[in-house]
Amino acid sequence: MLSIIFGLMSALAWGGGDFLGGLSSRRIGALLAVFYAEFLGLGFLLAAIPIVREPFPSWVSIALGLSCGALGSFALMLLYQAMASGQMSIAASVSALLAAVVPIVVGAFTEGMPGWLPFIGFAFALAAVWLISQEGGAAKPHLTRLSDLRLPLLAGFGFGLYFVMMHEASRQATLWPMVASRTGGSILLLAFVLFRRTTMRTKPGDWVYIIPNAVLDVGGNVFYVLAGQAGRMDIAAVLGALYPGGTVVLAWLFLKEHISRQQAVGILAALLAIVLMTM
Repeated sequence: MLSIIFGLMSALAWGGGDFLGGLSSRRIGALLAVFYAEFLGLGFLLAAIPIVREPFPSWVSIALGLSCGALGSFALMLLYQAMASGQMSIAASVSALLAAVVPIVVGAFTEGMPGWLPFIGFAFALAAVWLISQEGGAAKPHLTRLSDLRLPLLAGFGFGLYFVMMHEASRQATLWPMVASRTGGSILLLAFVLFRRTTMRTKPGDWVYIIPNAVLDVGGNVFYVLAGQAGRMDIAAVLGALYPGGTVVLAWLFLKEHISRQQAVGILAALLAIVLMTM
């Protein structure tokens, strides 16, 4: 049960972070929003290390953390490129769906198949991820070329591997693997920002969104790690992948954005999935 609670908290934190990240992106652009959130998150984690006094894990855990952090940032850049060059709803839906599928497949081999009710819950959760990720006011998405799926599939596979690798990296510790992950992601993002010669200029008002976005993003990662430590990786990852539901609800509450019928059905499917995975 603790794994379910932590998994849901990771989804809520990531959903809130995604909402604030979207507001940040409108002000300073997506790349800078991710860049500053990544570096701030690293700073928060480093500040927490002396307080928690967590023992340093093996170098294998650190190497896994570095690798999955770089992979996660690379997958995020692929997703943004896919959104910029094709249907945003298709890119978001395909990548989110595959990000949830990869841990399920890996978990079936490493931890065995879950019970029938949790397995049915996975099916509802995957449907929820797809439906919630659809844009509320957009026309029905359609593919013009199969090649449009290449970047979303690669991004989703990268996110799914991030879930798996972060779970493995955090078997011995919680904060240190996350520090390593943020370091790997920050290095890659810094290199990309310098390569693109992106201006780093921000306004004081931008940090009202950037700082809480970083806090929630780190919180989502902490809760995901704790969920994996308390139970099965696949359940933790699938629950965490429901984060678009939180983003949609927050956009409805604060920005008065319309929740489409598809998204409403997706939210109901997510609630049913949660019930099934707790049985």
